[in-house]
Amino acid sequence: MVVLNKIYTKTGDAGETALGNGVRVAKHSLRVTAYGTSDELNSFVGVARLEAEGDMDDALSRIQNDLFDIGADLCRPDMEKDAEAEYPPLRIADTQVSRLESEIDDMNAGLDPLRSFILPGGSRLAAQLHVCRTVARRGERLCVELATMEAINTAAVKYLNRLSDWFFVAARTANNGGKDDVLWVPGANR
Repeated sequence: MVVLNKIYTKTGDAGETALGNGVRVAKHSLRVTAYGTSDELNSFVGVARLEAEGDMDDALSRIQNDLFDIGADLCRPDMEKDAEAEYPPLRIADTQVSRLESEIDDMNAGLDPLRSFILPGGSRLAAQLHVCRTVARRGERLCVELATMEAINTAAVKYLNRLSDWFFVAARTANNGGKDDVLWVPGANR
């Protein structure tokens, strides 16, 4: 259980922060940037939820919780020491990836196949979901880069990859089942 009695600690005033294992690192470290991006994405999902209803809102709520799981996962390095930890570190699980895949398949089943790339836009919700998609892709790229330097949970990378796909299909769903998608017209303004 997390208890936050005091919000400011002044421990980061010198440009460092503590990871989940207590090790202090620069706030601009790639690991902090990666989990900070999942937090940024979570905020954008919160904005999208202002427009979402029903099943879409429920799914976005689950995603917000998963994004906190990703932050907890990424802030805890030294996966090989998980068994020695005082409490088991939270790691993204393959079941969370599978859930996204199932939801993507369910949403995509009602959409016509794409015959063109689409531009972000259409409805307010679709536009917000496209912002989420691009931030998820950035988070994925940061995790892939981090994985070249340190061991990270591969399920976290898979999750972010599927999540950006989820946002793409959800944006089409929010655009009247794809009927209101804004199609790219190559060279239209030459």
